[in-house]
Amino acid sequence: MNGTIIEVRFFAVLRERVGEEVLRVSPPAAVTTVAALCDWLTTEYPAVGIALEATPRRMVAINEELATPDSPVAAGDTVALFPPVTGG
Repeated sequence: MNGTIIEVRFFAVLRERVGEEVLRVSPPAAVTTVAALCDWLTTEYPAVGIALEATPRRMVAINEELATPDSPVAAGDTVALFPPVTGG
């Protein structure tokens, strides 16, 4: 995946903790799932690591469709990370 871009969007408290709304990243080829992307982001971007650690329960969407940590990611994807949503 090296040389290709994935857009990572942060919402709500994750955006506040990261200090950015969007990161455009080019992870290595070994990053093929949401979980691997989050692990890589944690090592490459300390603020993201702190934010993800502080929000261990989170939801994810890929290209505006709900996904799971095991969902595949690819070049050109937009990955959204946000805390669980509650409502009533």
